[in-house]
Amino acid sequence: MDVLINGERIERIFPDAEADRNLLLKVKVIPLAGRFLMPGLIDAHVHLATPPNRRQAEAMMRRDLYGGVTAVRDMADDLRAVGDLARASLVGEIPGPDIYYAALMAGPDFFTDKRTVQVSAGGVPGQVPWMQAVGEDTDLRLAVARAKGTYATAIKLYADLSADLATRITQEAHRQHLLVWAHATLYPAKPSEVVAAGVDAISHACLLVRQPQEHVPSWSEPHPLVALGPFRDGRNPALDTLFLEMARRRTILDATVWTYSSDTAGSSTLPALPPGSCDDIVGGAITGQAYRAGVPIAAGTDNVADWTDPWPDLFHELAELESKAGMPNSAVLQSATITAARAAGQEHEMGTIEPGKLANMVILDRDPTLSLSNLRTVVLTVKRGRIFERSAYVPLHEGDITDR
Repeated sequence: MDVLINGERIERIFPDAEADRNLLLKVKVIPLAGRFLMPGLIDAHVHLATPPNRRQAEAMMRRDLYGGVTAVRDMADDLRAVGDLARASLVGEIPGPDIYYAALMAGPDFFTDKRTVQVSAGGVPGQVPWMQAVGEDTDLRLAVARAKGTYATAIKLYADLSADLATRITQEAHRQHLLVWAHATLYPAKPSEVVAAGVDAISHACLLVRQPQEHVPSWSEPHPLVALGPFRDGRNPALDTLFLEMARRRTILDATVWTYSSDTAGSSTLPALPPGSCDDIVGGAITGQAYRAGVPIAAGTDNVADWTDPWPDLFHELAELESKAGMPNSAVLQSATITAARAAGQEHEMGTIEPGKLANMVILDRDPTLSLSNLRTVVLTVKRGRIFERSAYVPLHEGDITDR
C-alpha cells in the first residue's frame, strides 16, 4: 500500500501496484517495504504545566513525538503555559505532539488544594478563566464562555460538585460546543451520576470504587477507604450496571491504570494515596470489566516516567492495559489511537489512516499487533506531514530539567 501526503493531510491511500509513474516523478518517495504503518499515538491524559516548567514540558513533548505520540489531551493545568506550548508545537517551533486541553471547574472547597495555587500564580485560585470555582449561583453561561476563551477543547469537572451542578455545567458546555471531561467521582456526585450528567469521558478507573456506596462524601469530608475485595475479580455487580449505561452512551473511560502503580508514587498531578488505596491491580480489574462490557477505553498516563526513559510515558499505560486489564493488543492500540482521538474531540482529524485526515503516522520495524514491545521499534514519526526520524532523537539532559 502507498499513502500519498499533500501538505499536512493524507490525500490518497492505494495499492503500490496502482502507483502512477508520473505521480512518482513528482513526489518525494519514502520506501517502507517490510515495515509497519499505524496511526500516530495519542496520550489521553497528560499534565504539562502543574506547575509550569517549560524545560521539562519540552523534554516530555520531545520524547513523546520521537516515540510516535502525535497528540495529547492535557487535563487542566496553567493554561497560559499550555497555550504557549500548544502554539509552539503546532507551528513547528518545538518538536512535540499537538495539545488539546481543558479548563477546570470545581466547587469552592477544592481550591484549598496547593496545585490550584501553583497553576494560578498571579491570580486568585478559583477566579481565573482556566480554573474556576462554581456553585449553585454561578452564571454558567459566563463561566463556560470564560473557559472557552482560553481556547480550551473541553471543561474538566474535578471535585466538590453535585450531580445537578455537573449536569447543568455539561449542558451549557455542550451548548457552547465544548466537550466535558470529568473525574469519575466528583465528591459528592458518584460515577453513575457523572455519567448521567452527559459528560463525554470520565477519568480514573480507581475512582469507580465509590459507585456501590450509598453516600459518597463531599470533597471536604473525610474519604474513608473502600473495601477493594469486591472489585478484584472484575465482576462487580454495581459496576456492571454502570458500564452498561456507559456503553449505551459511548462514554469513554480514561482509565489511567499506570498512575496507581507503585512506580508513580511521586506523581505531582494526583494527591498522595494512603496505604490500602486502590492500586493498578484493582484499577486494571475494573478497566477489564469495563472493556468486556463494551465501554470505550482511552489510554492516558497522568504521570511522568524518569527522564532517563527514552520512550513515551504512554508505553507504560499500554503495558498496564494489556497485563492488568487483560485487553488484547488490537484493543490496546485502539485505546491510544481512534478512542483517544474521540476523547480529545479529534476523531475527524486523527486516530486512523484515511484520506482527508491529518498525516499523523508511525512507521515501525516490527508488528505492534503481535507484541506491544514492538512499539519500541519506531523508525520515524510523521506529524502533520512532517517527518521526525527516531535516529535523530536527542533527549534533554537531566541538568536541563528543574524540579517541578
